[in-house]
Amino acid sequence: MEDKVKEALEIVRPMLQQDGGDVELVEVTEDGVVRVRLQGTCAGCPMAQMTLSHGVERILKQHVPEIKAVEPV
Repeated sequence: MEDKVKEALEIVRPMLQQDGGDVELVEVTEDGVVRVRLQGTCAGCPMAQMTLSHGVERILKQHVPEIKAVEPV
């Protein structure tokens, strides 16, 4: 599942990078929780939680249906 998550992150990464941010995969748990670290301008942005839930999580779940949740670290 981790390889699928990495592939899906490559889809979302350009959208974050165009705004000066990025995302780093920290962990994929056995129970389907993906832990990521937002970087660059995304790390301190007041809209980071919305970006995470409506952007990163949505796309990851579309491409890897086994994912239960995406959490920031």
